[in-house]
Amino acid sequence: MIYTITLNPGLDRTLTVEAIRENEVLRATASRLDWGGKGFNVARGLHALGIPSVALGLVGGHTGQMLAEGLHALGIATDFVPIPGETRTNTVIAEAHSDRYIKVNEAGPAVPPEALDALRAQVRDLVTPDSEWAICGSLPPGVPADFYAELVTLIQGAGARAYLDASGAAMQLGCAAAPFLIKPNAEEAHELTGITIDNLAAAQQAATHFLAQGVQMVALSLGAEGLLLATGEGSFHARPPQVAVRTPVGVGDALLAGILYALTQGMPLAEVARWGVAAGTAAAMLEGVDVGSLADVQAMAARVAVSAPR
Repeated sequence: MIYTITLNPGLDRTLTVEAIRENEVLRATASRLDWGGKGFNVARGLHALGIPSVALGLVGGHTGQMLAEGLHALGIATDFVPIPGETRTNTVIAEAHSDRYIKVNEAGPAVPPEALDALRAQVRDLVTPDSEWAICGSLPPGVPADFYAELVTLIQGAGARAYLDASGAAMQLGCAAAPFLIKPNAEEAHELTGITIDNLAAAQQAATHFLAQGVQMVALSLGAEGLLLATGEGSFHARPPQVAVRTPVGVGDALLAGILYALTQGMPLAEVARWGVAAGTAAAMLEGVDVGSLADVQAMAARVAVSAPR
């Protein structure tokens, strides 16, 4: 079983405008709502690939209820811990005929200690040695910076595998707990390592930094340059074809879903990198946080170039 954990989910509202201009009233030509949160996006990507998962997280108020109902309507199982306050709403303003956008994320409601206790207890009850856990996104107010590290230790202490996609102190402390896989992007990796990642050699150097901490697999996303997937045994660079990008929002989450899919199918490392980039690229070509179907991703995988860096 695969579980995703999203502590700070949100309702994603996307407004499309003809052009982004400052100090003017902009008229939306289209709008859409997506049930957002990085772990939810991973669950959506897995569902599209035919892999069931259970979405865990903290939700509150009417917005939280909307998220639960929306995910159920998509066929995604949920098991949420309720919190006081209202789950946040994030807003994207996107230009109709370009890849320019502005995204504004709310901080989210404060989380009381008893909600974290309930989540800990839930993880203890659900974790089994053969389970996979994707821990994703920012920490809401009230959650200590080492909470992801605590979850990684709890999950992997039970023999399961933890996949961490976070940033800042939460990612730094989480890496110290040696999760099975981390998925930083180039900017996040630079923040944590001090290495400017402007070429493949620098990406390799950053990946080596994380592997030295005990992380078993590093999925370092490189934007249009694709992905460096590194382990102690070797690494692969997967590069996508040139495509018309509709939005980069949620692409990294789709990439992680593709990696999880390939790993659960027992694919070799080169194919894991290929399927991660294929899933991310297929998602980038769609509106909002839509994800590609299994057929879409499979077709894209054939167009992804994979090489072993020297």
